Amino acid sequence: MSIAITDEQVELAASLRKWAASLGPIDAVRAAEGDADARFDDLWGAVEEMGVAAIALPEGAGGGGGTLLDQAVALEACAYELVPGGLLGAAVGALATGTPGRYGVRVHPDGVVWDGGGALGIDLSARHGAGAPGSAEVVEADDRTRRIAVTLAAAEASGVARWCLDTAVEYAKTREQFGQKIGAFQAVKHLCAQMLETAEAINAAAWDASAAHDTGDEEQWAFAVDVAQATCFDGAVEVAKGCIQVLGGIGFTYEHDAHLYYRRALSLRSLVGSADVAAERVTAAAVQGVRRRVDVDLGGLDEPLRPGIRAEVERIAALPAAEQRAALTDTGYLTPHWPAPYGLGADPVTQVVIDQELARAGVTRPDLVIAGWAVPTILQHGTDEQRERFVRPSLLGELVWCQLFSEPGSGSDLASLRTRAVKVDGGWRLTGQKVWTSVAERADWGICLARTDADVPQHKGITYFLVDMRTAGIEVRPLREITGEALFNEVFLDDVFVPDECVVAEPGDGWRLARTTLANERVAMASARLGKSVERAVELAASRDLGPVQRVKVGHAVALATVCGLLGVRTTLRAIGGHGPGPESSVAKLLGVRSRQDSSELVVALQGDELAVVGGVARADGDRALSADAWEMLNTRCLSIAGGTTQILRNVAGERILGLPR
Repeated sequence: MSIAITDEQVELAASLRKWAASLGPIDAVRAAEGDADARFDDLWGAVEEMGVAAIALPEGAGGGGGTLLDQAVALEACAYELVPGGLLGAAVGALATGTPGRYGVRVHPDGVVWDGGGALGIDLSARHGAGAPGSAEVVEADDRTRRIAVTLAAAEASGVARWCLDTAVEYAKTREQFGQKIGAFQAVKHLCAQMLETAEAINAAAWDASAAHDTGDEEQWAFAVDVAQATCFDGAVEVAKGCIQVLGGIGFTYEHDAHLYYRRALSLRSLVGSADVAAERVTAAAVQGVRRRVDVDLGGLDEPLRPGIRAEVERIAALPAAEQRAALTDTGYLTPHWPAPYGLGADPVTQVVIDQELARAGVTRPDLVIAGWAVPTILQHGTDEQRERFVRPSLLGELVWCQLFSEPGSGSDLASLRTRAVKVDGGWRLTGQKVWTSVAERADWGICLARTDADVPQHKGITYFLVDMRTAGIEVRPLREITGEALFNEVFLDDVFVPDECVVAEPGDGWRLARTTLANERVAMASARLGKSVERAVELAASRDLGPVQRVKVGHAVALATVCGLLGVRTTLRAIGGHGPGPESSVAKLLGVRSRQDSSELVVALQGDELAVVGGVARADGDRALSADAWEMLNTRCLSIAGGTTQILRNVAGERILGLPR
């Protein structure tokens, strides 16, 4: 994947990568080794003829008439192939002066001139320096030009990171050690998955810096650029280091190209400047109330839909609060991605418009909680009678569900579950123990996996049951957690009878059903809010005299939370464009967990030693002596465990997204 999202930009990136590779850029870099005066003139001639550096200039000024995002896509593609010479400086200079040409750019006062020539630095594919040798002109950057420079440098960082990830993954798929491909080793798989997380964060931040410019909102662009500076360049260096680590000894040789990309990443980071300085600016903006708001261009597809949806939403908003849930259910607006009559079978554009209009009217959808997992399975695989009995009452909140999946010996390895179901007249008898079951103490029904056939492979002998939680033989015991509260439960099933009409699909189909997703996936716009703990950190930055180190940490937390939101936006844009989900949705969970856990710890750390004397735990009577901030920090530890541990999710990302061997 790349920063390109639209079909036109994807095609531009693909064609430019192919063209750039045909120039033999790596050979040119190696041939110029040791020559500080090398300007890669032959290659520059091809770049100039193609007009790559002037894509974002108006056609009347000799450019391509594209956007800054188009320019960023082009630079990312060329950086992937490590095109040497002054392309970055020329692109920045063209936008600063309004004229195409070969420029050196001084971004920081008294600093190095980008592509000024005259020095052989760590990046063997560029010649930065004082600006004298070969430069037609040195552009002294104002603040706007600095932002353009960071934006386009972030695009190059994205290209470098993507090459490093692709190279590492390809090597991990083919290199054998100890009799198998090294990509099958969990340590290598996790390293590649972490590289994917970082590369996608770079993609999102680099894309957004360009896209924000093209909206014309200077405040939003400045914020997006600082998020990119805080994210992209350290990230590219880390991915490049990861590539060398996966390659092992071969990656440390001069003959392999990996070190050339590592050098480019290091050089970009040094040219742009400190990520911490950018993070401090992010904090200052966040304290002033700035949040990244991404408006999705629906290309006019919303125009025939919006008036009717707006009128319906306004009608719902005018109802008493107690009646709004039923109205959302009746209109299908509660779950528009579900099939009729319980939803609308809505396409992505319709879903986004409904979300926008609900937000505009101040109508909040109720959280379906576990019903949001149980009901789709019933919709897709259940009988008509099951749908009639369970779906609408669940949407109305009349039925509360719990999930009886995990067991003491079967956490992430769900297929190894031991709860057994024995066939009896008219149904099944279930016996076993479930654990980590939220809301079991008040649930009406539970979705339960139990083993119905011990003589077949693990994944094939499991059946999906709907269990009435008030049935004789069910015992629910609360589990006290590290917060002192009891949100989870153990559930003991002792010869619990479940009638045949509460089996979903056929016996043995349980594993397949447990992984059900509807054909129409939920598409949602990201909120401008940063998340509970990040917003709390910003509040502390506004109300306390924090030191510079603390303010930098707050800025990095804001940047990561912003990137997590951007990953969701990019997923939505892909869906609107008719494409399936990219890696963003999987990466968003991994990065989102990190954001919530790290930011909750930061909030506590910002308060120094105060939390040492505000301790305590929640008592059984519900009184909580523990501060809300400390409680949140403790509670978020579950996020990297629940719903599949971070380590298991990295295995999944490595195998299903990157294609690494099992």
